[in-house]
Amino acid sequence: MATIRTARDSQWGETFARLKAMTSEGRYEEVEAEARTLAALPRRPWRRRPPHWEARVLATGAAVMHGRMAEALDELDTLIAELEPVGLNSQMLRLIARSNRVVALSGLRRYAEAETEANGVLRELNQIAHRAPVAALEVNTLGHLAVVLCGLARHEEAEAVARGNLSRANGPAAGLLHTTLAHSLNGQGRYEDALAEIRRSPTRPPRYAAGYPDLVAAEALYGLGRRAEAEDAVRRSLADCERRLHPAHPRTGEARALLARVTGQEPGEESPEEPGEPGEPGE
Repeated sequence: MATIRTARDSQWGETFARLKAMTSEGRYEEVEAEARTLAALPRRPWRRRPPHWEARVLATGAAVMHGRMAEALDELDTLIAELEPVGLNSQMLRLIARSNRVVALSGLRRYAEAETEANGVLRELNQIAHRAPVAALEVNTLGHLAVVLCGLARHEEAEAVARGNLSRANGPAAGLLHTTLAHSLNGQGRYEDALAEIRRSPTRPPRYAAGYPDLVAAEALYGLGRRAEAEDAVRRSLADCERRLHPAHPRTGEARALLARVTGQEPGEESPEEPGEPGEPGE
């Protein structure tokens, strides 16, 4: 197994492949800690890849997926400003960091800024598509954009983006697009269609999507007046968020807010009351 020591011996490809595999397994805390250690190593004039930058991009990406949006955003702003796209590899790293920035801005409900950033990333990816494998990052960024459009209450546009890219997505990305498509359908009041999309999502979403399918399903069930089922779903969502995400993750607060609406009990209150019109959970 590659270690920090072998990374010093230039085995960067092996080391970063391992860290990326750990990220896919949801081991965000471990990835961030090791990536920050790599980034702190003495810098040398590497020819083929900039390991310092790649380590920083991995570390900030892990922080975003864990749910530390505000903290990660400040670091991403600095990183993106410093990471000039002087070569194709550096340019791709910068685009990955900018795509992570879309997620952080969206989590902080800065949707207009997130839309601008997502569109900028997509334009630049289109410009280099003939030179680099950009499909996976493009699909992920389009998925982020669909979430942002839901946040802006532009649900029909979000539906078009999510539905139009489902055929291009694989694995967890496909499941997340199904869930975001359902989120956009909820925003249009098409609750039965939303539940059908949720059923097409993987039964075990990646860690960074913890609680998301159940949250969207709960909103659909609540919209259909199936309050008991909605309460069960949102409680599952909240438990999943609290177990698998950082306490600062915005989805945890969204699950609590939806639970309060479903039960008719605002946070901090003990006696239930009739809820108002159903609102929207975010991503």
